[in-house]
Order: sequence, then structure tokens, then C-alpha cells
Amino acid sequence: MKTPLWDSSNDQSKSTRSTVVALINQQLADAIDLGLQAKQAHWNVKGPSFGALHLLFDDVAEKIDELTDVLAERGVALGGIIHGTVQVVARDSRLDAYPLAPLAGMEHVAALSAALAAYAKTTRAAIDASDKAGDKGTADTFTDISRGIDDLLWKVEAHLAAKS
Repeated sequence: MKTPLWDSSNDQSKSTRSTVVALINQQLADAIDLGLQAKQAHWNVKGPSFGALHLLFDDVAEKIDELTDVLAERGVALGGIIHGTVQVVARDSRLDAYPLAPLAGMEHVAALSAALAAYAKTTRAAIDASDKAGDKGTADTFTDISRGIDDLLWKVEAHLAAKS
């Protein structure tokens, strides 16, 4: 899918930039959803691990907020229009809906781990897609994001090991 662009002196073709901005907007919708899922866990966690998980989930949400800004600004730098409204996110996110039932602390850990893993997978696909489109700069941006998501997944999943 391609998206309309602003005029830009960026030397990449309009076709490449349009394709990559559409990819960025898709990943952005997923990232905003992921950040809200982390906040959902942060606000609703209960149980003996409340203190540690409450802080962890907030840290995850903050780091995801940072990467959404990186994504959005990369899209704008390519001349794109960024689609970051709640309506677009609700329509376009590919992540599974976060459970709204009362969850124990480790259930929040499992739900957020699943969402992080799903986002990591689509981010790796975005690396390949942006590289195939001819935009190595965006591929590099997605590579950085992939490393960051893997780090967050490791930190969240570390709490699952306690139940083994």
C-alpha cells in the first residue's frame, strides 16, 4: 500500500518513500496499541509482585512511547503523513486485544509478553520490507526498534521464569 506524500528533497523515489511510509504507519498503529497494552497492565496489576511489575510495565510503556516517536518522525522525514489517531490504531492494529478481565500479575506478564513477541515479529518483517523497498535508513530504524523490543521482551519474560 502506498500513501500520499509532501514534497521533499529526499533523494529516494516517491514510490519508495510512499511504500515505506505506509509500512511505518502500520508499525506505528501496532506500537501505539502495544504501548497502551503496557499501560493497561501497569494500571491493573495486582498481587504479591505488584511493586516490581507496576514499575516494569510503566518502563515498558515509556520505552514504547519513545519508539513511536522515532517511527513517526522517520515517516515525516520521508515526506509522509503520520496516522497516529486512536481511530486509526483501533482499525489498523494487528495485535490481539489485551484482556480486560481481572488478571493476576503473572497473567499480565504473559499477556504483555505475547504482545511484545508479536510486535517483535512484525518489526523484523518491516526490516526486510523496508530494505526490499530500497530504504536502508528505515531498515536501520526498524533494526534499532527490534533490538529495543527484544530487550523489553527479555525483561518482561524474566518474570515468567519464576513460575517454572
